[in-house]
Amino acid sequence: MVKGATSGSLVPAGEDSIVFVVDDDPLTRGSLSSLFRSVGLGVKALASATDLLENPLPSVPSCLVLDVRLPRLSGFDLQTELTRMGVKIPIIFITGHGDIPMSVKAMKAGAVDFLTKPFRDQEMLDAVTGALQRDRERRIEEQSDSDIRARFESLTPREREIMALVTAGLMNKQVGGRIGISEMTVKIHRGHVMRKMGTKSLADLVLIAEKLGIRGQDRRED
Repeated sequence: MVKGATSGSLVPAGEDSIVFVVDDDPLTRGSLSSLFRSVGLGVKALASATDLLENPLPSVPSCLVLDVRLPRLSGFDLQTELTRMGVKIPIIFITGHGDIPMSVKAMKAGAVDFLTKPFRDQEMLDAVTGALQRDRERRIEEQSDSDIRARFESLTPREREIMALVTAGLMNKQVGGRIGISEMTVKIHRGHVMRKMGTKSLADLVLIAEKLGIRGQDRRED
């Protein structure tokens, strides 16, 4: 089954981004593949939604150019299934039978664009470029979040407690009084927290605490 962050057979070796084209019309698949390759993009063309679901997706910036009308599993059905599975690949819908309600449905469900055939090459390239950039930024943000979470997990229970209190605005003396340790001990723990979290200021630590959702928590964990 398709997965959101695994490497697999769908990805040509050495590609740093890839466009998936899912369309049951071989002429459309061929023309779009040629268009994307002409500007140096990696591409994988598939004839059905099932073909995509049966293979893992790459851990590289990607987007999906998806025909609305497909045999068995439609483009909208595939979008719903990918959402259910937590796969966040940006989707550009294409159709020869588009209308406003259809495009609104696609965009509300998270599609990044909706193009009606025949579309201009530049129009498609602009949509794909934007989708790949969006996916690239998402992956960078998720990696940053993962790194932050790993740093937080490296803290001791006492350090996590102190991080929550100091980012809630308490002074070292107040923190010490709250949890029953000396102000000097708080300062030592606070220094360890700053070093482990890779922050140089309290403001940076506050932003991280807000991202983690732990700011102001003061329960004892040890």
